[in-house]
Amino acid sequence: MNVGLGLYRHMLHRDNYRFARQAGATHIVAHLVNYFADAPRLPAADSSGSSWGNSINSGQLWTVEELTTLRKDIEAEGLKLAAIENLDPSHWHDILLDGPRKAEQLEDVKTIVRRMGEAGIPVLGYNFSIAGVWGHVTGPFARGGAESVGFSAKDSPEQTPIPNGHVWNMRYSPEDLPGTIPPVTTEQLWARLTEFLQAIVPVAEEAGVRLAAHPDDPPMPTMRGHARLVNQPHLYQKLLDIVPSHANALEFCQGTIAEMSDGDVYDAIDRYSKQNAIAYVHLRNVQGKVPEYHEVFIDEGDVDMFRALEIYHRNGYDGVIIPDHTPQMTCDAPWHAGMAYALGYIRAAIRAVTGSNPDSVTETLA
Repeated sequence: MNVGLGLYRHMLHRDNYRFARQAGATHIVAHLVNYFADAPRLPAADSSGSSWGNSINSGQLWTVEELTTLRKDIEAEGLKLAAIENLDPSHWHDILLDGPRKAEQLEDVKTIVRRMGEAGIPVLGYNFSIAGVWGHVTGPFARGGAESVGFSAKDSPEQTPIPNGHVWNMRYSPEDLPGTIPPVTTEQLWARLTEFLQAIVPVAEEAGVRLAAHPDDPPMPTMRGHARLVNQPHLYQKLLDIVPSHANALEFCQGTIAEMSDGDVYDAIDRYSKQNAIAYVHLRNVQGKVPEYHEVFIDEGDVDMFRALEIYHRNGYDGVIIPDHTPQMTCDAPWHAGMAYALGYIRAAIRAVTGSNPDSVTETLA
């Protein structure tokens, strides 16, 4: 198993690559979408500079040259680029919404996948959701009063309808559009996913790229009037069975699985790692389940991380594990300190479970 770090668009620069390597990561999962550039729980853009900048979502498809440069810049600092996580809403909003540009945007996603393959990037993570990640509350939920996030049915924001021109909490239209998105049913959302996978998986197979699906976070049955897709562990199997293929895989968010109201997180790890269906893992710990839970430090939640890692190891999982979220520590670099703590814990736990230093398997990642 390999240890990685997720970096957002404005954080893709040398200083953060070196931080990742110094903290023990061997791989990077890169977000090229600009959704969180101004989020208070992430470091602001700094003078180190990112070649991806802080511009709004432009709708321009990522070029082979841009993707190759990103990979080479990461490799120059002794790391590997494991995946790109999430599509820009302007690339696929009508795929999600079954809108008039759906056919055009399916071709755009095919182009993105082919370009990723040409650039040597093996995984594209995605979240097939209209409401996206929404409704979290922030508070001193972790040990020592560390700031973290959670979900509370009684305290979360009112679930207002989604305005037209928005999807996944992001605006894709340059203009204000009247009205709101009509509610989407479970059947409609699964039908749209089926069309997406049937179109894109064969292209991913040819390109040597795995599509990796994230479950719903928070894993509620509906959000802002729209159905959710994978809000229970067994629904991941339904997604895999639509187009059985190595290229149709999972961005296995263990924290979200643990938050789900039904099912057992250890059974889910066992089920999907046995199938070699996991492209990469999001590792975080939580206390509680929907509709009331909060994220905590990796060593203080409801999930026994050593037990979880033992299951991955027993079933032969040798991919990347990243701490996707972590509480903010009280210091001048809250995000970096929290991530360094999580990375150190994960490295030590992997070594205890496998008997191997995570660095020693870097070159085995397919």
